This record gives sequence, C-alpha cells and structure tokens, in this order.
Amino acid sequence: MKGNRIDLGLTGYNELFSSESSRNESKRPKIMDIPLLEIDDAPNHPFKVRVDEDMYKLVESIKENGVIEPAILRKKADGRYEIVAGHRRRKACEIAEIDTLKSVILDIGYDEAVVMMVESNFQRTKLLPSELAFSYKMRMDALKRQGKRTDINSSPMETKLRSDEKLAEMSGNSRAQIQRYIRLTNLITALLDMVDDDKIGFRPAVELSYLSGAEQELLLDTIKCEEATPSLAQALKMKQFSKEGKLDADKILEIMCERNPNQAEKITFKAESLRKYIPRSIISPKETEEYILKALAHYRDFLKEGNQ
Repeated sequence: MKGNRIDLGLTGYNELFSSESSRNESKRPKIMDIPLLEIDDAPNHPFKVRVDEDMYKLVESIKENGVIEPAILRKKADGRYEIVAGHRRRKACEIAEIDTLKSVILDIGYDEAVVMMVESNFQRTKLLPSELAFSYKMRMDALKRQGKRTDINSSPMETKLRSDEKLAEMSGNSRAQIQRYIRLTNLITALLDMVDDDKIGFRPAVELSYLSGAEQELLLDTIKCEEATPSLAQALKMKQFSKEGKLDADKILEIMCERNPNQAEKITFKAESLRKYIPRSIISPKETEEYILKALAHYRDFLKEGNQ
C-alpha cells in the first residue's frame, strides 16, 4: 500500500510539473505562417505604407529569401490577428502574391501593442510629420492609460506631465516639440498632406491647427485659388482672428494677399517655348533675360502709343 501511495504521489508531481511546463511553453512567442486574409491593420495606424522604390526592393528580397524578420502580430478576441509591427512586410507579401506572412504571435494588450508599434517604426530613418504627429499622440495616450493613478490625490495634470516627460526621454525631442507635433493631428487631412509634401511649413501648420475644421476648409479653398500657402506670420494672424471669432473667407483672403518677401511670386518659362522668339545665333543664354526685358519695354511703349 505504501509503495502504491508513493507511486501515486510521484505521478501527481509529474503531472504538476508537466502542466507547469506546458503553461510556460504556451506563453512563449510562436512563429507561424499566418494567412494574409486573417490579418488586420492596427486601428488608427499612423505610419504610411508607400509603394515606392524601397517597397519594390523589399518585394524582391521576399521573393528571393522569404520574410527574414517575422512580423509581430497579436491575436484578437474574434480569433483574427492584428499587426503590431510589419505593415510594410504584409504589403510586400501582397505585391509578391504570397498568401501568408511569417509572424511572431504575442499575447499582449492594446496599449502594449501601441508602444511596441510606435517604437519599432521609430527605427526608420525618415518619418513624415503626420507619422510623428499621430505616433506621438498614440504613444502619449497609451502612457497616460498605463500610468493612470487611482488614488484621490492624483490629478489629470500630474498624469499628463509625467507622460510628456517619459515620451521626451524616449524620443529625444523636447516636451514642447512633441506637443507641437501632436497639434498637427488637429489639421484636416488635405492640409496635413501638404505639410508632408513640404508645401506648408511645420511651424505655420502648428498655428493653423488651432483653426476650426470649417475655417481650415475655407483656408484650403483660398490656397487652391491663390496657389500660395500661408507663412508663419499669416498663420498667426489667422489664429488670432479665429480666437476672436472673426475669421471668415474674406479675412483669410485678405491675410493671404499680404505677401511676405519670401512669398514673392516667381514666373518661369520653359526654354523651348521662348527659343522660337529669340535668335540663338545672336543672343546667348546669359543674355536672354536682358533681351526679354528690352522686348517687353518696347511692347509697353508700343501699347502706350496706340492708346494716345
């Protein structure tokens, strides 16, 4: 009987340790080939997936060598998968007509996924202003939720300041600069695209972010009509008039018509369109501007004589 009891005890210990080993094994990240059709983008993913030269290089690499560095996914409650890091790799597989994505599956929550997603993309050499803006905002919101205190003495301002400081340490940017980037998330999409395309400067864009959505739409119409974008001084004026409730389409046009020296209009001509009017054998390229100005002066005098 005693021997039987000992045997039963050993069996129980083996089952216990076997179960613990199985549990630990289940917690380890798994590398799997996940069908693309079962993978969703991260919600509000701030980083743009551009089909450019770098993308096609990645496509060729994946065709030749497969996905070398697995994407990182997390499993959702509905059984599907969500990308934490690897949006470009997923797109490259689509272009390469590969049906699955080599991935590491992590058991993490939404905030952990946001932190990992943002930090993995910060490794890229160049990020657009919009990408920095939304990634900073998402990272800040995640930090606030993770560091939220429940005691009655805490205040929302304390949490905000702590989050600012943490993000400043992580990113290498100052708290003030991070807040400027986050302000860009208040711009309408069309204006934010112009910031990404270097058509609107960063600092003017920050000031324009204080305009309401309707005011920004009016500004966009004016930009299209005038074929010009506001300077910092003009953006500050619009912000002030908006604050006073006095910014309308007429005021925006009035401000935009106040040209700064660096906004002086430039007129350019294609050489081939002018060459037929300028004898190449007589006028050298260096003398072309002087020749055109003299011709215009002569034409102006001709018009004056005709009106007399």
